[in-house]
Amino acid sequence: MSGLFAHTVRPALLAAGRADGLRRALQRSSVTRRVVHRFVPGETIGDVLNVVAALRESGLFVSVDYLGENVNDVEDAAATVRAYLDLLGALGAGAPTGGVRPLEVSVKLSALGQALDRDGQKIALDNARTICERASQVGVWVTVDAEDHTTTDSTLSISGDLRVDFPWLGTVLQAYLRRTRGDCEELATVGARVRLCKGAYDEPASVADRAGDDITDSYLSCLQVLMAGRGYPMVASHDPLILETVPRLARESGRSQTEFEYQMLYGVREDEQRRLAGDGNQMRVYVPFGTEWYGYFMRRLAERPANLGFFLRALRAYA
Repeated sequence: MSGLFAHTVRPALLAAGRADGLRRALQRSSVTRRVVHRFVPGETIGDVLNVVAALRESGLFVSVDYLGENVNDVEDAAATVRAYLDLLGALGAGAPTGGVRPLEVSVKLSALGQALDRDGQKIALDNARTICERASQVGVWVTVDAEDHTTTDSTLSISGDLRVDFPWLGTVLQAYLRRTRGDCEELATVGARVRLCKGAYDEPASVADRAGDDITDSYLSCLQVLMAGRGYPMVASHDPLILETVPRLARESGRSQTEFEYQMLYGVREDEQRRLAGDGNQMRVYVPFGTEWYGYFMRRLAERPANLGFFLRALRAYA
């Protein structure tokens, strides 16, 4: 990642992701919505089921995310739970059981009430438990997404409580946070399923690495810990350097291709996704859907210069 992009463009895009006026303008734009379809394939369960079916036919695993975050109302959190229950009911029809689950849903605790002023953590835990209970019944995994660093302690606490009854629960850790190697050591020791990503929020230097090389070094250090542990590592990265290093780390840790997986975002490096799956690896695609796509989309633009370049080229083509 270039210095200009990392230090100037990326923070500006992440700040724009919190700008309500820009959000309303882009959500009304038919041109923007056509471009967004590259990363967010639809708004309804029917839309996402079509994508899931196509990916599964290609031998890919799938994680589905119903977009939404930072709800400030108990009823909105309950509506998110209902959406996930409907999604799980649709995904679970004929879902394989046992072993590594090819179908998974990803949930953000802030969409389940985590930030509510009164009993937010308990509300989010109860809502997440309802989703996990349904997922367990239909043979689908659940992974708890990471959000900004102020939520990390609460998220790890809730995830730990859930793993008591749902040991297959996945947790996301962000390698750019300085605390993450220690969190990896703890979760690797208890045998947790961990999705390791670089990190998608504009965090202060006091808690996170901000330079690209430092983040990559931290990622590989954390991944080495996970590979050597008792859990199930999920390598969530599009970085060629990281992807080239994974087979060596797996060999050194004595892991076969069935004892970890790769993960990538829908619409990003699709040829590489197919290559990894074709080589016998477990490759999972993260597929978001829903009407609340704006914040997710801006974080995708901020992740890689190539994503922003695609967006700008597409805007010119549609204009």
